[in-house]
Amino acid sequence: MPSDIYAENHQKDSADPRDYAHEHAHGGMSRQAYEDDPKRLCFTLARYKHVAKLLDGFSRVLEVGCADGFGTRIVRQHVGALTAIDTDPRSIEEAQLAHSARWPVEFICGDVCDAGLSLQEKFDAVYALDVLEHIKPDEEFLWAMAMAAPVAVVGTPSLESQQHASRLSRLGHVNCYGGTALRDRLLEFWDQVFVFTMHDEGLGTSFYPMAQYLLALCVRGGR
Repeated sequence: MPSDIYAENHQKDSADPRDYAHEHAHGGMSRQAYEDDPKRLCFTLARYKHVAKLLDGFSRVLEVGCADGFGTRIVRQHVGALTAIDTDPRSIEEAQLAHSARWPVEFICGDVCDAGLSLQEKFDAVYALDVLEHIKPDEEFLWAMAMAAPVAVVGTPSLESQQHASRLSRLGHVNCYGGTALRDRLLEFWDQVFVFTMHDEGLGTSFYPMAQYLLALCVRGGR
């Protein structure tokens, strides 16, 4: 779940958007988001719902950048098994505390680029929401995603949306793409890429520069 879903009001003096100490102190990123700006959780959870429908019926799925795992369960409802990883140990601890026997998820603290995790070809699909914009250069990250599974979903705020983003979001968003540029970049790692647009909760195929968010479905092979 993205760090930028939290309102700027409680971190105005913070120089580092990667410092999540405030969120952890208040019970986790999602809990703090619900306190700061409740309606924005609707936008974030809608992204998970779209991923869940795109990957409906897949047997083994990997989420990269799960944070506290609040939205992860939505995808778990539609797939056979789900593993979720994040580099932040506190977020993984919070995710594990919210474990559900009905919707089991394997939460792992780690980096998808770490070869020691042996994630390559273990999954049918992989997805990452609100992660790509924080990673520059992104070559190693996208390669690791492509090697983890033949199907991927990548969600990221559009380049055009950044003029409306908060100061902290802009500090953390070091790698934003427009729709065409995102498609071209992802085609370097997958054979087929379909880029959809999002406005709040809605998913569509509107004019890329008008999109607030981009959701790309990527497929390796099939041509």
